Amino acid sequence: MTSGSGRPATPRSRGRTDLKQERAVRTRGQVLDAAASAFARKGFPAVTILDVAELMGMTKGAVYFHYPNKEALALAVADEFYRRLGATGDTVRELALSPLEAVSELLTRTAVAFRDDPMIQAGARLQIERSLIEADLPTPYVGYTNLVESWLTQARDEGQLALDTDAEVMARVLISAFFGAQHISWVLSERADIAERVREILDVVIQVRRVG
Repeated sequence: MTSGSGRPATPRSRGRTDLKQERAVRTRGQVLDAAASAFARKGFPAVTILDVAELMGMTKGAVYFHYPNKEALALAVADEFYRRLGATGDTVRELALSPLEAVSELLTRTAVAFRDDPMIQAGARLQIERSLIEADLPTPYVGYTNLVESWLTQARDEGQLALDTDAEVMARVLISAFFGAQHISWVLSERADIAERVREILDVVIQVRRVG
């Protein structure tokens, strides 16, 4: 390995490079967190790069170093939103619950994240405002819906749901109800009651098709 001057890199120079890289990664994460807080609170149209910089206590240049414009920030927040939804699904898989328990646990954990996590709140708001953002945001909730559908299919095949249950339709109904409930909860109570609303959805929708 060589240094930027072409000379072989010393352990000290490698250490400095690693430290700079770690600092850059940390700063990039701080920018993303600040952008999420701003988007969640004010919405995409009202947020400026200066807003993000002020939340970080840094200059606009520090933001622009990592993200060239507000659209790039929105895309990065949306990507992180879906990464966190996927990570929640992975965590629930590791619990080895029954299929219906897994669906309930996934939606409940997601509800808590909507209540407590600005990144999740921002991602959801950006999806609502996607027509105002000149960037190709991810298609909403496809992987999340597919995961719920797979568990509902397994539940039907194992006799937990009625044999004529259409798992694809049931998954769409659950996900539509969930994300509609989080929006209503956001408007009416800043999501303070989202967990209770999601429990009501699960109790009603799953009970209709449950066997036994």
